[in-house]
Amino acid sequence: MRHLLVWALVAAAALAAAITSSDAITSSDAITSSGATGRPDCPRLSGTWRGDHRARLQQVIDERGTCARNAGSAPVAVFDWDNTVTRNDVTDATLGWALRHDRILRPARWKDTSAWLTDAADRALTRACRTDVPVGAPLRTSTRARCTDEIVEIRENGTTTSGATAFAGAWDHRRTVPQYAWVPQLFAGHTVAELSSYARRARAEALAAPIGATRTLGTHTVPAYVRYYSQQRDLIRTLRKAGFDVYVVSAGAEPVTEVWSRGVGIDAAHTLAIRSVLDERGRITTRNEGCGGVPATRGGVIPYIDGKRCWINQEIYGVRGAAAWRKQDPAHRPALAAGDADTDVTFVGDATGAHLVINRNKSELMCRADDDADGRWLVEPMFIEPLPRRLDPYPCSTTAYNEPDGSRGPVVREDGSVVPDQKDAVY
Repeated sequence: MRHLLVWALVAAAALAAAITSSDAITSSDAITSSGATGRPDCPRLSGTWRGDHRARLQQVIDERGTCARNAGSAPVAVFDWDNTVTRNDVTDATLGWALRHDRILRPARWKDTSAWLTDAADRALTRACRTDVPVGAPLRTSTRARCTDEIVEIRENGTTTSGATAFAGAWDHRRTVPQYAWVPQLFAGHTVAELSSYARRARAEALAAPIGATRTLGTHTVPAYVRYYSQQRDLIRTLRKAGFDVYVVSAGAEPVTEVWSRGVGIDAAHTLAIRSVLDERGRITTRNEGCGGVPATRGGVIPYIDGKRCWINQEIYGVRGAAAWRKQDPAHRPALAAGDADTDVTFVGDATGAHLVINRNKSELMCRADDDADGRWLVEPMFIEPLPRRLDPYPCSTTAYNEPDGSRGPVVREDGSVVPDQKDAVY
């Protein structure tokens, strides 16, 4: 009996060790095991990822996609576009091309282009761009550096070249930012087909330019190149092969983003961005479609911070009215979401399987990512020309959160606790 008891204790210890070992399996080991025992045609990620991130992304793909034993309706994955799927901003590349080729049409009044454009900005633009061409005719931005300079400064920094505030008034800072909304408004008077053609030409030029290339617009030095990140392109391809419904949500101009998203196999129906209202002749106006019960406005609601959640809920999950602004139940949220800036923090945080972040040192997003409250945040340095390490901690406990009124506050977890300041750890 004593021998039997000893053997029983040994067996129990072995079983406990096996369970403990099973619990301690790394993500990489778990994925290898899953792949070995699952379907042989399960799509596999490739490429270079930081640490165990490829394995952890693969785990989400295997558990949520068609390789899962009880796969139901198609899971959703959502990607921001600029500096998340590509290096550099494709709407800015298109605007730069348009400025260099005289494609911006003169408005009757510059203040008509935005609900928040200040008198100072109106005067600066009128002086720099002049009034010697008829309203609705192309401005000579290719030869008038001052005009180009003024437009680029307002777009980049929200100020005139003399330092005056370009946008003023009240807006919800978690639903829009006027200088983002202003870019599609600058193309008022064009058709969607025309704007798409400018985006195609800008795309060809930007893909041909060498990595690191810059050009001058007025007195501004801006990137001349754009590249698709190979890791993101492969991730999107793998997700689609695994049965995911993959979307893009961007605060750029929708016709421009659509031109670029086709390069990774995402069609117009799966590309959500600033959607301009068209006039009776089919031409772009300074108004854009609304979301979550908010009607069309001159930039009052765009896919920006909470606006991205709203567009995802409304366009992907069919949630209408004010409910589209609220976080939904897990069945009506993306399995995977990816972004690089504060404009992405809400929808990336909504993901139920993985929050993929490209580190561009944006405080609110990086506070969430580095805090890693649910253990599902994956932070990657920029895949091309990564930024140097930020030396100062992110001010998570004080000023990293973007308040609706434009003030700054602490980043707070769902349980009400404040996120402590975080050091930049991935660069």
